[in-house]
Amino acid sequence: MVGLVDDILRRGIESAASDVHFEPTGAGLVVKFRLDGSLKVVEKLPRALAENVISRLKVLGGLLTYRNNVPQEGRIDARPAAGRCVTDQRLSIFPTIHGQRAVVRMFYEDSGLSELSQLGLPEHIHSALVRLAGGNQGVLLLTGPAGSGKSTTLAALLRHILRRSPGKSIVALEDPVERHIPGVTQVQIDAHGEMTFPTALRSLLRQDPEVLMIGEIRDAETARIAVEAGLTGHLVLSTLHSGTPAAALLRLLEMGIEPYQVTSSISAVANQRLVRKLCEECKRPPAPSTGRREPVGCEACFQTGFRGRVLIAEMVHLDGRLRRAVLAKADLEELERIAAERGHMSLRQCGMRLVASGMTTRGELDRVCGPAEHGEE
Repeated sequence: MVGLVDDILRRGIESAASDVHFEPTGAGLVVKFRLDGSLKVVEKLPRALAENVISRLKVLGGLLTYRNNVPQEGRIDARPAAGRCVTDQRLSIFPTIHGQRAVVRMFYEDSGLSELSQLGLPEHIHSALVRLAGGNQGVLLLTGPAGSGKSTTLAALLRHILRRSPGKSIVALEDPVERHIPGVTQVQIDAHGEMTFPTALRSLLRQDPEVLMIGEIRDAETARIAVEAGLTGHLVLSTLHSGTPAAALLRLLEMGIEPYQVTSSISAVANQRLVRKLCEECKRPPAPSTGRREPVGCEACFQTGFRGRVLIAEMVHLDGRLRRAVLAKADLEELERIAAERGHMSLRQCGMRLVASGMTTRGELDRVCGPAEHGEE
């Protein structure tokens, strides 16, 4: 059992899986790797082994093996494999009707994505982020669902600020700390303990920081403190779960932030996603009948047809017209209409450029961004 679990985790690391799922079913235990954002079944274990596999994971994570009816979370000591540097492995156990479900999340030190220029951002967004990172106050929000690369972008921004202004006082509040950045004071937040985002923020503002990175704005109190910090001589970088930049602005208003505070503090909102790239080993020319590329599948890409991911992004700056709309508490449709009329490049338009270049497919773009609406490219 020790060898079986170790082998599954080793294979997950070698394939660069972001998560390894152990899902109980009526027939047994299904093992899945999350590869480039999508789950792939890699193993089906008999039901007789399921309990022992979960028990072994609990031992590795320092959890209680005799508690089977409550959620548990732990950490597995990271082990290097196939030249990949794994900085952390987080274990989560959850009871289900078929037994306990386990997920191991892998965190990698990826030097190839450490700099802002390496992220593949559109040039106008890269230039805007560089300009905003050189400022002394205001709030920059990154939006998108979990797993869309927001933490990687924030880390690259912090490294850029450090390189450009090595003497700046930079503090990052994270839950969890995914990658260590020399020169940045990083604080581990415990959402269920005493060190919460609001508690840490209130104290840190007395520590004379110049740049604050908040891993995620989750509640009204954190949002209020972040906005106030952005108004009082601090550069604040943070993330917010929302589908579009306009939706992020409305969410702040719904959290109780006054419209004049939103328009005075928020410098810009960037929205991003990760789309899978067609595998270079099995990629074929576009089909003559449709003119589109489709995934094929080979051993190199686990028969998915995709290998690696690339960033697509959009950014909205709060200019005069958009500020007036926020102050008037305009609805989502009105805010998005104003952004579109300014010549704003949407997330889908950014993705269609990658489709046209043969880097990804229309189907993959639809999977990430949703089906195209009437009138969209």
